[in-house]
Amino acid sequence: MRTEIKALALIVGFSLGLSTLALYAMGLTWFLPQFFALSMSDSVNPCTFVIYTMLLVALSIRDIPKGRLYLIGSAFILAVYTSYYLLGVGLLYLGQYIPLWGAGALAIAFGVYTAVTGLKEKSRIGDKKEVRKKIFSTEATFIGSFMLGIVVSTTLLPCSAGSYLVYAAIIAHGSRELTFLLLGLYNVIFVLPLVVILLAMGSVAESKRFSQAMVRRSRELSVIAGLLLIGIGLWVLL
Repeated sequence: MRTEIKALALIVGFSLGLSTLALYAMGLTWFLPQFFALSMSDSVNPCTFVIYTMLLVALSIRDIPKGRLYLIGSAFILAVYTSYYLLGVGLLYLGQYIPLWGAGALAIAFGVYTAVTGLKEKSRIGDKKEVRKKIFSTEATFIGSFMLGIVVSTTLLPCSAGSYLVYAAIIAHGSRELTFLLLGLYNVIFVLPLVVILLAMGSVAESKRFSQAMVRRSRELSVIAGLLLIGIGLWVLL
């Protein structure tokens, strides 16, 4: 339990510090609470931990050395970051046609959906069996892990599309250069828990235990994420 608390504190602390420095440099400190709420509601996501737990279980069965674990895990994280950034570019163009009040309404709707599915412990991942099959059948190489990350990223869309679309709709009305920078920063926060799990736990076994513990707390994490989205929606509307 202490390890879990330390890792979560590291995720939150590093996220807040990185967000503060980056937004301060861009003169957007006023946007920090909204940015932090949206990105963290997306990053500390039960669906992400479910997928990553499957990968860690597959690696532990194959008895991967620590050095190779870092390489394979980094490839997976890089693939998730790349996939989500490209998805965000598409959402930015869609967000240009969504007024701010519409973004607020979407945030509230997605927030209620996230909280309700969390309370009912209803999975928002697509076909778990197919995902598990892909993970356990993929070769433990950099290329194999990278391709796997791209493929399984699509299974996370039902979990993260809400926060991501709302975020894109809010920032899409700024300059193109600024929106691309904000999009990149958002995705750094999105993959941060995966980086923490990979580097801070010290072994496959410890990483797997932490990730599985977060899965067991999926109800609480979903409710928190839903409340954050509802709060953002009310802020946008009011």
